[in-house]
Amino acid sequence: MVAAAVGVSLLAGCAVGGEDDEGSPRLTVFAASSLTSAFTRIAEEVERDDPRVEIRLSFDGSPGLVDQIAGGAPADVYASADSLSMDRAVAEGLISGAPVEFAINVLTLVTPPGNPAGITGLDRSLADARLVVCAEGVPCGDAARALAGAAGVQLRPVSEESKVTDVLGKVTSGEADAGIVYLTDARSAGDRVEQIAIPTAASAPTRYQIAVTHRGETDRADAARRFVDAVTGPVGRTVLADHGFGLP
Repeated sequence: MVAAAVGVSLLAGCAVGGEDDEGSPRLTVFAASSLTSAFTRIAEEVERDDPRVEIRLSFDGSPGLVDQIAGGAPADVYASADSLSMDRAVAEGLISGAPVEFAINVLTLVTPPGNPAGITGLDRSLADARLVVCAEGVPCGDAARALAGAAGVQLRPVSEESKVTDVLGKVTSGEADAGIVYLTDARSAGDRVEQIAIPTAASAPTRYQIAVTHRGETDRADAARRFVDAVTGPVGRTVLADHGFGLP
């Protein structure tokens, strides 16, 4: 059965607590938080095809996941929402083989239902709004700042989050008047948010990459490669497209 955790602490607490057997088919996947729904479904498909494999998923911001892998967190597969985080993982010797690009995403504005603050777009209407964005250095934060800079808009967020799911959560809970999230997050939120498209969003796309880490050995490395193959193959491409991701 697929086990998912948002934030690696929950996962690490289980895996490091003596249950992680090197000979086990248990597979640990660290992935950008914007992949939560899609990867959960892909993992279910992989487990269905091979019931011997147990997949554990942990979602967080891409840079933070690299920090944790570098610190010894038990990841067999790493999926990032940007090339910078993956480049760092490669440079630090955490990755086995070449990363593969497998999905593309773009940003959009979201507001609570009814858009009570009267947001009109990535423009001056955000000046007095309670805006929440991803922090600088996080892929969704860097892309948001690139779009704002190109539009001549200075972002003045009341909160900066380490992962995009937290931005979405502050909008759906009513703590924010607006947030900048991925199109796939807005889609997953359904009628809990209103979406305001950013016409230039395609100029700052997010490109996702996936790779097997050096931790994977023997049978677990094989399972890790099969998971990467599933994400980049027909099963993964179908699921990712269903969730609104673009495909390379």
